[in-house]
Amino acid sequence: MDFIILGLAVTTFLSTLIGGTLAIKFKKALPYFFAFASGTLIAVTFFDILPESLQLSRSVNLSIRYIMITIVASFLFYSLLEKYFLIHRHNEDENHGHIMGPIGAGSLVIHSFLDGAAIGTAYRINPSIGLIVALAVIFHDFTDGINTVTLMLKNKQHVKNAKIFLLMDAMAPIVGILIFSFIDISQTVLSLILAVFAGEFIYIGAVNLLPETYKHPNWKTVFTTIFGVSLILILTSIV
Repeated sequence: MDFIILGLAVTTFLSTLIGGTLAIKFKKALPYFFAFASGTLIAVTFFDILPESLQLSRSVNLSIRYIMITIVASFLFYSLLEKYFLIHRHNEDENHGHIMGPIGAGSLVIHSFLDGAAIGTAYRINPSIGLIVALAVIFHDFTDGINTVTLMLKNKQHVKNAKIFLLMDAMAPIVGILIFSFIDISQTVLSLILAVFAGEFIYIGAVNLLPETYKHPNWKTVFTTIFGVSLILILTSIV
């Protein structure tokens, strides 16, 4: 691996860190971060994760039906997890941090790891393609940093915990690049993993975050949500 791809790996780290730091520093703007995060999570699901999952499934002749079943199962799992188990625990202890924050942020960390895997794999196949993928991931990781912190703070997690997950999210692409520059992962497994993320991110974006914007019904939150969707649409169109 040459210095160019290593430099891009470090840039993904900085991009994520900057995005998350902005979300931490400007807490009063959290309603707008919620709006932005909901838009980007929903958009990244339909414009990036789901198309990639379907493309991988076709390449290995895996029925799209399995992808759709996995998405629905993932959505229902996180819905039941929050509405029964988590709400019950929250009612028992009002000071208990909402676990959906770590779950959602942890999934973003894994997603960032897979972004790094995509860079490493693409660069090994063709350095030019690898550079294009890396540039797209760098821009995308900025929103990932915001989303990671937003999910933690929205779900009553301490800022310290949000910083820990932000650091993990920032490191994840570097680890993915280093590992997948040398090894392969089954495309069947990867397509199903992405389907799980799709179901989860639809739930988090549409059910967990978007309703928060309804508490601040003004044109600014609406615009911020639309801006988040538009930004991801543009970024995913680059590659």
